[in-house]
Amino acid sequence: MSRTSLPAPAAGARVIVGLSGGVDSAVAALLLKEAGWDVQGLFMSNWEEDEDAYCTAAQDYQDARAVAAELAIPLHRVSFAREYRARVFEEFLAMHAAGRTPNPDVLCNREIKFGVGLAWARRLGGTHFATGHYARLEATADGVGLFRARDQAKDQSYFLAELPPAALPATLMPLGEFEKSRVRELARRAGLPVYDKPDSTGICFIGERPFREFLARFLAKTPGVIESADGEALGTHEGLAFYTLGQRTGLNIGGRQGRSEAPWYVAAKDAPRNALIVVQGHDHPALFARALTSGPWHWLAPEVGAPFAASVKVRYRQADQAARLTPRTDGSMRVQFEEPQRAATPGQYVVAYAGERCLGGAVIESTELAGIRAAAAA
Repeated sequence: MSRTSLPAPAAGARVIVGLSGGVDSAVAALLLKEAGWDVQGLFMSNWEEDEDAYCTAAQDYQDARAVAAELAIPLHRVSFAREYRARVFEEFLAMHAAGRTPNPDVLCNREIKFGVGLAWARRLGGTHFATGHYARLEATADGVGLFRARDQAKDQSYFLAELPPAALPATLMPLGEFEKSRVRELARRAGLPVYDKPDSTGICFIGERPFREFLARFLAKTPGVIESADGEALGTHEGLAFYTLGQRTGLNIGGRQGRSEAPWYVAAKDAPRNALIVVQGHDHPALFARALTSGPWHWLAPEVGAPFAASVKVRYRQADQAARLTPRTDGSMRVQFEEPQRAATPGQYVVAYAGERCLGGAVIESTELAGIRAAAAA
């Protein structure tokens, strides 16, 4: 039976819902209460910075309070700002400093929401922890598995691929069977004040702020050469940390004599030389990876020791890509794509699926590119 069908709870069962102040977690709490669960809310504050106009935590908390009041459930508030800085933000900065492009949303889910957040829920007497994620949890022959949401446009299983497997049996994700339009309609009918609140567009500490300006507050600029794939110097960059593979804007490369007028894109980072390698044209072969090597693979399904076929994603919202995965003796994975993939980026995550089930994932360590030297760890 799908865990998202929300059967009636056992006697004494209590679920702590991570109430973010948004419509998704509000409806998750609504559905659980309607299913007969003893529901309490938990607002987790992860980023605290005085006079930060880009962080909406204060308003989000007020919205969470309004939702809890409407549902007549207790709301607890806890700050995980210290844990967030130590386990997510410091890693985010370290990876950028190394020339990579990290995904803090994956780290936040693993370390905060389903790490210290789940532990806090248990301190509150919760037998279960619930969120407003769009994903499904289903009982399988080998335990509880993570599956894609029915609404493929909202599916968030990519961001959940590094969850601790032990957390899955104690987790509920009530929205896995719903489309977003239905969630908003349920919120409106229930009189929840956040029914028309816009979706969050980024993690709190970045939000809508200018990214390069924000990063420069924490990382020193280390200028270096911008050069073409054939070694021509084209300009100067501000530091490899401030660019990502496939990036077009912000390069400040003008027209070059003897070259076409096609736009330039970041193809690779040569960290030892502090050089940014660029190519012309959105579909230049150097922007496409034939294969990649991951870091230690995190399994959410029984481990496979031999090469196998699966569909993979190397970024959120990407369509499934056919690939052959080969486990390595050090626990990493080589992923060879059936079709070369554009801008597969070290620091981001590769996530694998067998049908609807998420098998797990890992950080991309290096890529094998067409038409240019390999982009190793950058």
